[in-house]
Amino acid sequence: MNNLKMPALFIGHGSPMNAIENNEITREWQKLGELLPTPRAILVISAHWYITDTALTYQDNNQTIHDFYGFPEELATYSYPSISSKSIAAEIKDILGSGIDLLSDKWGLDHGAWSVLTHIYSKPTMPILQLSINIQKTPQWHFELGQKLAKLREQGIMLIASGNIVHNLSLLSWHKPNLGNDWAIEFDNKVIELIQARNFEPLINYQQLTASALMAVPTPEHYLPLLYILGASSISDKLTIFNQKYNYGSLSMTSIISNE
Repeated sequence: MNNLKMPALFIGHGSPMNAIENNEITREWQKLGELLPTPRAILVISAHWYITDTALTYQDNNQTIHDFYGFPEELATYSYPSISSKSIAAEIKDILGSGIDLLSDKWGLDHGAWSVLTHIYSKPTMPILQLSINIQKTPQWHFELGQKLAKLREQGIMLIASGNIVHNLSLLSWHKPNLGNDWAIEFDNKVIELIQARNFEPLINYQQLTASALMAVPTPEHYLPLLYILGASSISDKLTIFNQKYNYGSLSMTSIISNE
């Protein structure tokens, strides 16, 4: 068993195209792969498994889920071969107890997971599991579930949550591929300020953070993964911000590593 305490990461994943592109965002992910320790396993919380249960994948091998449309054939057929582990799923279920509603063999890794992991661990040898985000639960509940997941870090399991702090597809500005709108930058900066101060309560009640909070987070699924990592962060951890960049006006790629 790897007894080194594993880091917990929130990754702003952006477009599925990042899986097959070489850009400043994906190069940072590749650098992570060179710097991060090798975990015993990885547990991913992705914005794209947003369902009415708290489910955990339970299988021996992961399927690559293409949960999008309208992209090039190269992306639509992209494969990210990886193993999973029923025994590690059982360990996680034991830690979370009644917090897990079901063990599922009907899911695999969606693009919120594999579009990032393909750059960090291009040929993974460790099991990778995915945890759903329960639509019916409050932000406080998700933060507290993250606190429970913190125990996994002590058991060699890395936590990677994938979403976007600012994510409003209805307000994309196609003429701003590498720029953010003022309201998006304001919200993103406020979140970063509170993270660095370890003042997490306002981040749980994010709807009041700025005047444009509901433009930055019109629906919660891409924001909630951040709360898992904040919950799993210990007081001794350093919180490091990276990839604070913006796409198309209304997407923030800001990412965080919580690590001792």
